[in-house]
Amino acid sequence: MKNNAQGLPSPFVPVANSKVAQIAPDIPDYLQKVYWWAYLHPNAVRFFEREWLVNLILWGNFSRLRDAALGELGDTIEHRLLQVACVYGDFSQRIAARLGTAGRLDVVDVAPIQLANLRRKLADDTRIHLHRQDASALHFADASFDASLLFFLLHEQPEAVRRATLAEALRVTRPGGKVVIVDYHKPKRSNPLRYVMKAVLSMLEPFADDLWRQEITSYLPTTFSSAGVSKSTCFGDLYQKVVITV
Repeated sequence: MKNNAQGLPSPFVPVANSKVAQIAPDIPDYLQKVYWWAYLHPNAVRFFEREWLVNLILWGNFSRLRDAALGELGDTIEHRLLQVACVYGDFSQRIAARLGTAGRLDVVDVAPIQLANLRRKLADDTRIHLHRQDASALHFADASFDASLLFFLLHEQPEAVRRATLAEALRVTRPGGKVVIVDYHKPKRSNPLRYVMKAVLSMLEPFADDLWRQEITSYLPTTFSSAGVSKSTCFGDLYQKVVITV
């Protein structure tokens, strides 16, 4: 496990104008206390970095949900894209495969072990940059990106952190750009997994219930004026995709 993101070899280093080069954020207390077993321990990375297991956790829907998110970006990405937090599975590799000559992918994560794991999964590519940053306090300038992706991140954050993360994603996405969110959603009563998931999330994901009780848009800044919000659900409403046009 590396001590900081600066230890990642080129091109997996912060860009020159990123303050992360001078300030390495602490790993948040909630992440250390609640999710150490999933994201911070070396054995966790070795255990969860299996495509079949990621798919099993999402009841066979990983590819479907991944492709739903990436479908918002087009077949070829010729713009600057921000991925907020690393993802187990081939999520980032699929993005990399869509990058055009003018495309660029920036990935932020607060955990050095997650950045190191992602580096191992990606080929050296000058269009891809990894940064050690806290999602709730990004060090990018306003309107730096054409689109931002949050894939199964918000349900793992306490409300205050979730609000800050959304505010930051909106801030760094240019007017006319997209913030694409895929996460859990309150399932239909007829969904046979409704009560199973309620128990699982209550035990392992203490902040996930928020997304069952409230719309993701309720966590947006009150001062934010959106050009449009679209929402779709799948798998008996267990999962949702929200696309915010800034």
